[in-house]
Amino acid sequence: MNRSSFSAIFLLSAAIVVVLATGVVVLSTMEPLPEATRRVERPAAMGRRHPAATPAAEPVAPLKRRLEAHLLVLGDRTLPESVVARVRKQVGVSAVEPVDAARLPIAGRYVSTVGVDPSSFRSYTPGPTARSDPLWQSIAAGDAAVSFGLGTDGGLALGSSVSAGSQRLRVAAVATMGLGVIDAVVSKNTARRLGLPEKNALLVNAPRADSAKLKDALSRKLPGELQVVVLKPVFKPLQPGKPVDWLSSDRIRTVLTAAASKIGAPYVWGAEGPNAFDCSGLIQWAFGRAGIRLPRVTHQQFASGPQVPFSEMRPGDLIFWRLDPTNPGYISHAAIYWGDGKMIQAPRTGDVVKIVPVHTRNLAGVVRVVSA
Repeated sequence: MNRSSFSAIFLLSAAIVVVLATGVVVLSTMEPLPEATRRVERPAAMGRRHPAATPAAEPVAPLKRRLEAHLLVLGDRTLPESVVARVRKQVGVSAVEPVDAARLPIAGRYVSTVGVDPSSFRSYTPGPTARSDPLWQSIAAGDAAVSFGLGTDGGLALGSSVSAGSQRLRVAAVATMGLGVIDAVVSKNTARRLGLPEKNALLVNAPRADSAKLKDALSRKLPGELQVVVLKPVFKPLQPGKPVDWLSSDRIRTVLTAAASKIGAPYVWGAEGPNAFDCSGLIQWAFGRAGIRLPRVTHQQFASGPQVPFSEMRPGDLIFWRLDPTNPGYISHAAIYWGDGKMIQAPRTGDVVKIVPVHTRNLAGVVRVVSA
């Protein structure tokens, strides 16, 4: 999980939204719009941790197999059985997992949250998370698991009790679910109590299908109000000899000027401007000033253009790192290359937008944004 959550998922833009009595916002588009919140102290040394679990009312089944979620089908209300059946029967689909999905007000900010069946959903998470019986038992008992980013930079300390709509939630685990678009996980029973819509989304496992082509096929077959999103975009290598519509020097200058105008603005988890930012929020905002619409979350921004060698970076390129100890393979931080060995970034809670030397520890790669 990552602060840039319902990373692909759950953008509030021109979408139709439904606000429930609890304050839950059900979204029908796919990028986050978290609310900026007060600055918080960064908790010490957080990783994949969980306290002893409270016994669950219903035992959680042991892990039987591991799956991967490739697509998400999302609506603003319960998906009809006919829709679920259509997705299951689509060529290339091996399994689907119904979940409750919405942005829930937790501790003063809207957090992309899913309500799940712990016994089956655990199969879709990375190995260490999937195998942790105490973690899933605590979720089944009514607790929540939150992302590393939400725990550290969002200030939701392990073991704390936080507001969730009109209810309270205990943060029982800080662990990745393997989907940067998710920042909090609760059981479906807890989701009912919190007012999330029931089974309004499907995780789709399609290991042998081309995710982009499968998305197009499902989009043609499903009702127009539903969205189909590729959860793990394909990263594009630079192809020698193939013409590329690079950004003009004027647009790159606009991006850098916009980012520099925010030097000194505070880092706030989930903020996307104009007065506070997180790392991907700053990138999206700055490129937006140049008329380039980038995804909201880091792992999707990593797929926003071809990758280029670190040694060939140009001003305006995006630099990415893997910094989440609960999910070492996940893209969790990003910055804009400024030039002359420096970058501009929104670093972390308690810090501000600044220009600093580029570092390569845990470097994931460099991406050059294209006009398209």
